[in-house]
Amino acid sequence: MPDKQVTAGCPVLGFVAYSGTGKTTLLKQLIPILKARGLHLALIKHTHHQFDIDTPGKDSYELRRAGAEQVMVASRRRWALMVETPDQNNDPRLDVLIAQLDTSTLDLVLVEGFKHAAIAKIELHRPTLNKPLLFPADTNIIAIASDAPLTQLTDLPVLALNNPEAIADFVSNFVRRHQS
Repeated sequence: MPDKQVTAGCPVLGFVAYSGTGKTTLLKQLIPILKARGLHLALIKHTHHQFDIDTPGKDSYELRRAGAEQVMVASRRRWALMVETPDQNNDPRLDVLIAQLDTSTLDLVLVEGFKHAAIAKIELHRPTLNKPLLFPADTNIIAIASDAPLTQLTDLPVLALNNPEAIADFVSNFVRRHQS
């Protein structure tokens, strides 16, 4: 079920694809380029796996394990909020997660995953993986980044998946369009 239309105090742009397509790899290349261009970014990553960012034996881990539903760890250089959601049967809603960010300090929120969210998205596609395009069924897709020519006709921009500078150009233009 798609999320309701997601809005924030700044543009939100998703990167979607089937697992193994290279979303994280691309974002690890793209983020430093966008930062070098002066953009202030946040990233929200969806995972289908249970995860933990805390370390067993550390005070914050032990306090959370003792029953605290929210634990904030703070220092002079960073802070992190961990929220337990044991009664939640579904994935978190992107609009709820974005609401936790201070978007007043950001130029762009990047989203990895959240395939069904109602946000602008760039679809990553590798024809060798033999997976169908999410486009055209997903009308929120605004561009496709592929490592080979598409066999399906489209009016959408087709970006070179292995050219993060070109994708950064597209993202920078996306931000500029939303700031004006």
